[in-house]
Amino acid sequence: MATESKGKIGVLIEEHFDGTEYRRFNEYFPQQGYEVEYISHLWGNESLRFGSNPENDKIEYHVTVTTEVADINPADYKGIIAIGAYATDRLRYQVNVRPGQKNNAPAVVFLGQAAAIENLKLGTICHSLWLFCADSDLLKDKKVTCAHNLICDVENAGAEIIYDGDVTADLVIDENLVTGKHPGVVDLFMEAFVNEIEKANQLTFA
Repeated sequence: MATESKGKIGVLIEEHFDGTEYRRFNEYFPQQGYEVEYISHLWGNESLRFGSNPENDKIEYHVTVTTEVADINPADYKGIIAIGAYATDRLRYQVNVRPGQKNNAPAVVFLGQAAAIENLKLGTICHSLWLFCADSDLLKDKKVTCAHNLICDVENAGAEIIYDGDVTADLVIDENLVTGKHPGVVDLFMEAFVNEIEKANQLTFA
């Protein structure tokens, strides 16, 4: 008998996503009772197929996405994660730009809406803070961790990076934002993300 779903975790994704995170998300979150739904900007298509970062000249994972990020309500999700690698740089692309204009890429606008929802958990690993850097309101005064090659971008967006000696911390939780250093800590990140969701649910129903 199938167990009742605890809700959906939305994962923002594009071409060149991290394969380790993709595989572990699909294994771990359903085991904890959460559906995983991949979301992206589909550019007017009914669906788009994305591939993971090549490993040894091979693209190991593909995902077909049918959920348009501009058409959904973040309140329908228990948490939103931006997957790592270069996918999140692609998600912040905007067609038209003007001086002083905030980033209007659909995924960035969606994150702004999600960040405004009390108790909705947001998560990033490694390079995926790139997407948050597109709107400094998402990171200003937040405590985070990230890959070492993003440090300048993240600090310029107004966040405080937490260190562990001469490296960035493995995991940082600051209010609704859970950040992981790189795919090597994906299990630690996922466990913390689910714990944060379930703590928020306990507060909601208390």
